[in-house]
Parts: sequence; structure tokens; C-alpha cells
Amino acid sequence: MDNTNQKKALINGEIGLFLRGLIIGKVLTLMVIGGLLWWLLKPNLLSRNSVNSSNQNLNSPSSTASTFQTVTDVPNASFNYGGSTAWASIRQLVDSQIQSDRPELQLRYVNPVNGSPGSSSGIRMLLDGKLDFAQSSRPLTDEEQAMAKERGFTLEQRQVGMDGIAVVVNPSLNVPGLTVDQLQQIYLGKITNWNQVGGPNLAITPLSQRPEDADTVIFPSNSNLKGQALGSNVQYVYSTTEAVRQLSKTPGSVYYASARSVLPQCSVKALPLGRTSGQLIPPYREPLVSPEQCLRQRNQLNTQAIKDGSYPMIANLFVIIKQNKGREQQIGDAYSKLLLTEQGQKAVEQAGFVAVR
Repeated sequence: MDNTNQKKALINGEIGLFLRGLIIGKVLTLMVIGGLLWWLLKPNLLSRNSVNSSNQNLNSPSSTASTFQTVTDVPNASFNYGGSTAWASIRQLVDSQIQSDRPELQLRYVNPVNGSPGSSSGIRMLLDGKLDFAQSSRPLTDEEQAMAKERGFTLEQRQVGMDGIAVVVNPSLNVPGLTVDQLQQIYLGKITNWNQVGGPNLAITPLSQRPEDADTVIFPSNSNLKGQALGSNVQYVYSTTEAVRQLSKTPGSVYYASARSVLPQCSVKALPLGRTSGQLIPPYREPLVSPEQCLRQRNQLNTQAIKDGSYPMIANLFVIIKQNKGREQQIGDAYSKLLLTEQGQKAVEQAGFVAVR
């Protein structure tokens, strides 16, 4: 019996060793096969990972940033445009970048033959077929829309930026600021002396572009003051440059214009404005740069007050597009899209304005 048991134990041990060897062999075989498969599939896996990584990069904020190059349907031709003088820095800084990146597009600024350059004259030239699109620092009027319909098309205004309307005076004038109502009453000839608004006993000389050529407006289209005749003491100027020159020579004069245009000027002083006399907001970033410091440092637009709406007189920047299904509509649409890209909006800010995106 002992021999029999010993034989059984030996047989069982050999079977166990055989089974363990068989299992280990299968495991090793599977490992070899798995390694072989991985080696064979490695290029496809790497390629797939590369595609996934590429897709992730395409969806990342940095890679989806729109640029002048990403805008489609930019026409390959030369076009005439014009309008607001407040857009001067955009034409110098932004439009030059656009034409550098998109050399197929050529833009030519055209001044009016009669009258001074500005939003109104630019829109009038667009209506008359003398421009392909216009730049404006104010919204379209009902009269302009009606004129367009009479001629068989409509006008679209597409906002691409924001500016403020600044009121500037001679640097020697000592006045705390103005409310919007006081400014309007000055230009209607109802307030004629600075002592009526907390200033010295000095006659007010209001300067303005002619209403038909105006670049910016202080009487909104929804105001009951719209259309009223300006005061008889208003002196008309051809341009902001001429107004600034007169302001520096006339202590009692006042003028309103694009904040971006007049704030950097060293020979004038911008006044704080408010909806009420207790809430006067400067159009410039404080502290105010004095005329003595101006050559080294210029006043900058109070962009925060423009963005949050606390500054009471905003000038929105519009591209005015002729909706006629022709080349004018194509270029107006393309130009506004270029300005509304991320690159375009950054360039608008670099030009001294407030972006809308």
C-alpha cells in the first residue's frame, strides 16, 4: 500500500507540474502574441493619437482665434470708402494691417468734393454711388434710410467699435464740467455765458461742424431736440483740426468731437460730462495730463467708462453697407467681418477705441 500511495503522489505531482507549465506556456504565448500585435498596430495608434491631438488643438481657444486670413469672400479689387474723420487712426493702423495681410484688397479713402469730411458726408456719398462703403461715428437717420429705399436699396449699419464724444475747451477755462443738457442748451443758444454753468463771466463761443456734414451728434434721433436750429452764436468749422486751432486762441470757445481724436491734443482741455451735475465723468483716464506734460504723455480714452456706460455720450462706430446684392455689399460685408475678427478687434483697441467683442 505504501508503494501504491507513493506512486499516486508522484503521478499527481507530475500532473500538477504539467498543468502549471501548460498555463505558464499559454500566458507567455499570449504575451508574445499581444506584443506582436501591438508592434504591428503601433503606427496606426500613433497616427490616430496624432489626429486626436490635432483635433484638440483645432478646438483650443488659441487655434480658433480668428484673423484677417480666416475671413472668406474678400473681393480681389480696389474700392473707394470714406466718412467719419474719427476713424483716422483705424485707417492708419488697422486698414494698413488688413491690406498687408490681404493684398488682394485695395482700399482708397475719398474726400467729399463739397463740404467737410465726416459721417454725414460719407453716408451721402455712399447714397450717391461715390463710395462702396462708409465709416460712421453715428447711427443712420430715418431720412438716410428713406433716401436709400427711394434709390432701390437699403443701408445696414454694422457696429465694430465704440468711442466717446468729448467736449473740449481752452486749457485756461476753469469750469468743473457740464451735463448733457447744459451742453445741448449751449448749442441751442440758451446758455451763452460760462458763469451760467459754474465758470467765469465769459461769453461762450460754440464751435461746430455744419449739421449736414457732422461727424458726431449731441442730439440723438430719439430726442425731442433733434432738428432744432442751432444758436446764432455757433461758429462753423471745416474740421476738428480747425476747431482745435481756434480753441487754443479763444478762451471762451467750446467744441465737441470724437474723444479719440481730441483727447491727445495738447492745446485743448476735455471737460467731464454727466447726466447730472453730481455725476460728472471724465472722458480721459485719470489723472488728467496737463499741457506741460502733454508732449511726453498723452491723455487716453476712459475705456472703462465707455464699456460700463457711465460716460453719458457714446459714439458707436459703424460700417455702413449698401444692401444691393452687388460689389458694394460684398466689400462692405467683408470689411466689417475683417474688423470683427479677434485680430481686427485687437487692432481697433490699439487704434484707441473700445472693442465690441
